[in-house]
Amino acid sequence: MIHNESIVTDKKKIIVLGSGPNRIGQGIEFDYCCVHGLLAIKECGYEAIMINCNPETVSTDFDMADKLYFEPVNWEHIYEIIEHEKPAGVIVQLGGQTALKISKKLHEKNIPIIGTSFDNMDIAEDRGRFSDLLKELEIPYPEYGSAVNVDEAVEVAKKVGYPVLVRPSYVIGGQRMKIVINDEELEKAVIGILKHIPDNKILIDHFLDRCQEAEVDAIYDGEQIHVMGVMEHIEPAGIHSGDSHAMLPCFNLSPLLVTTMEHYALKIAKALNIKGLINIQFAIKDNTVYVIEANPRASRTTPFIAKAYQIPYLNIATKIMLGENKLTDFTYDKKLTGFAIKEPVFSFEKFPGVSKELGPEMKSTGEAIRFIKDLRDPYFRQLYKDRSMYLSK
Repeated sequence: MIHNESIVTDKKKIIVLGSGPNRIGQGIEFDYCCVHGLLAIKECGYEAIMINCNPETVSTDFDMADKLYFEPVNWEHIYEIIEHEKPAGVIVQLGGQTALKISKKLHEKNIPIIGTSFDNMDIAEDRGRFSDLLKELEIPYPEYGSAVNVDEAVEVAKKVGYPVLVRPSYVIGGQRMKIVINDEELEKAVIGILKHIPDNKILIDHFLDRCQEAEVDAIYDGEQIHVMGVMEHIEPAGIHSGDSHAMLPCFNLSPLLVTTMEHYALKIAKALNIKGLINIQFAIKDNTVYVIEANPRASRTTPFIAKAYQIPYLNIATKIMLGENKLTDFTYDKKLTGFAIKEPVFSFEKFPGVSKELGPEMKSTGEAIRFIKDLRDPYFRQLYKDRSMYLSK
């Protein structure tokens, strides 16, 4: 006789998909997002159901959700749970790229996705469709192309011009991402991608060398946008955002550039009909703002901004995704005085064979927040000096 200990209640249910067993340092931020999402769901009167399989996370504490399924975040397990629970919808925007990948299967099975629709999320994820959208919106972006084999990749690289950033699609943490300067390096990078991630579309972007990088995290409710924060990276473009020190607010970008990024964020969020969270990464060169990518989900900087400004942004975003509130229902009293620095944490002493050189593939194993009163702070001055060394290479 089969016994099922999961008793289904009559309450309306919302399932939250977690980030699964990510690499060290890539799960804690999304865990924060999931936890605050669960609390918001319960506040709205729904039964909150969590699916995640990482024992090191708070979201998998037995008393955090109304019901926890400690299961792998893959389709076979998720679909059985959905069939059993019959939720009002599933939230994929809080669990990073792992959860986002499940949205296609949910869409194909007509299972409601809470927040942004699958098709609009896929436009942001699909480099070709997203670049077409940017072109339509008259927003600058680096030249790009896609390939499925080495020969196609070489053709695309010659078209967009070296140096190029080569990467697999639909991955997190800059996995297998490299900056290459010639055909030989490109061939090695593409072969490496296809060996470890077969049948993956390869994205090739012209790399904007020696430029500034920044990013915007925002919430859009279908009518209005609230920019949670505009962060300026201290390290130049080419170093993964998870390994970069990010300053909140910006310290060296003009008000015009910041306003331009906020304007582009609004145009993109509106065009994608975002319902909830969006993160957009920018490169600034010769006073032109280029959009690198848009992530229609919580990013690893969302908790950083929420903590720095002491505003419950994940609670707000979840209630907007659920359709319970609009942005105008909340107040945004940002309490930060001075600057907050997102500080990556590295564990190179634990892995002596790993190269310490930073690049587009993420190597940090965590992050911390450092608050400074002004730009005369010795810690910041040393960081800025190190940035100059990167630019002089």
